[in-house]
Amino acid sequence: MDKKFKLQSAKGVRDFPPQEKILRDRILNTIKEVFELYGFNPIELPILERYDTLAAKFTAGEESDALKEIFVTQDNGKRKLGLRFDLTVPFSRYIGLNPDVKMPFKKYITGQVFRDGPMKKGRYREFTQFDPDIVGCADVIADAEIMSITEEVFKRFGFDVEIEFNTRKLLNGILEDLKVSDEQKMSAIISIDKFKKIGEKGVRKELLEKGIDEDKISKLFVYLKPGKTNEETYQNIKKLIKSDICLEGLKEIEDLLAYIKEYDLKHVTFLPSLARGLAYYTGPVYEAFLKDSTITSSAAGGGRYDEMIGKFLGGKRVIPATGISFGIEVIVEALKEKEKLDQKTVTSVYVIPIKTRKETIKIVQKLRKSGIKTDMDLMTRGISKNLQYANTYGIPYVIFVGQRELDEGKFKLRDMKSGEEEMLELDDIIKKLK
Repeated sequence: MDKKFKLQSAKGVRDFPPQEKILRDRILNTIKEVFELYGFNPIELPILERYDTLAAKFTAGEESDALKEIFVTQDNGKRKLGLRFDLTVPFSRYIGLNPDVKMPFKKYITGQVFRDGPMKKGRYREFTQFDPDIVGCADVIADAEIMSITEEVFKRFGFDVEIEFNTRKLLNGILEDLKVSDEQKMSAIISIDKFKKIGEKGVRKELLEKGIDEDKISKLFVYLKPGKTNEETYQNIKKLIKSDICLEGLKEIEDLLAYIKEYDLKHVTFLPSLARGLAYYTGPVYEAFLKDSTITSSAAGGGRYDEMIGKFLGGKRVIPATGISFGIEVIVEALKEKEKLDQKTVTSVYVIPIKTRKETIKIVQKLRKSGIKTDMDLMTRGISKNLQYANTYGIPYVIFVGQRELDEGKFKLRDMKSGEEEMLELDDIIKKLK
């Protein structure tokens, strides 16, 4: 090996040792259970997409950071390719290529996504998302269903969440009422989307830099000011709006509030400044934030994208679709903050042969066939080193198999946490460990 070679990982990516991977799998399995409870089915899509699919102007949008952060490559045929930056665009491409699926189509997908953006604490270039989507239902009951599934997921982890929602129609209509040009609208929405991060002062500064008049900006903040309750916010905006698209947006909010009541969602807030920064959103948008946590970034976010699939098909066909994306990294960090998570292995029992290796194999196989996650010493080590190994990985039980145990048909089972030991027949050990 070249002496100058330095072994290291690529920037912005991580390895996950067993302790971390076990936790991540637990999270993914819990989310999967909830999605399937709501009637969603799994699909799998490739990480690699054609660049023109990812970069179409109706996906992320020309001013979106996501577009600027696509990892770009090309194949041997010199076709330009990219790593997916989210799961929604590839899913829309999938529906575009499979338009005859029976509607409504409720699916979920999990996988790695990639963004070649600046790195900071908690932000990586490769991260995991888990998305449920509903295609084919134009009624905002589908959006309420997504909100309900979001609340249920976090409830399973013992978290209280605040779900904030708005609709792009309302935002677009407000900007139309204020005579903001079509060319400036998406750029303005990207700035409005930063409201929580940079505050009114920061958003005002950005909008001024983008050439929007001070008077229009001041009026915009009147529209965006939330009331003390969802009903108050709704009534305040109702008094101000004029355009047809605003009225459409307000009707969506009205219907959503009614469905939210039927789903019995407790912590849901209508927030007129919620924008979501991607160009493909067309209707309701939503984000979930953990309550009573030091984590301030959203734990899930999404919305309705009724036009993207139709545009992939080359026309103005509307194929209604809505969904949300769960950020697995946020849930991991929140769980670590909430409780001590130190499970280092999935193994239930470790079997130590004492000069009985061949005979022990049959015992180990019987345990495995009984559904017990079993490991055994493969290194012919002494008892103390084997116990040290089991203790290091937090394996809860150890079985000793010596010639005396084989002759008597009873084996010593040690509880590694308490140190208690029992002499039991193998069938009784299986009953105890199952």
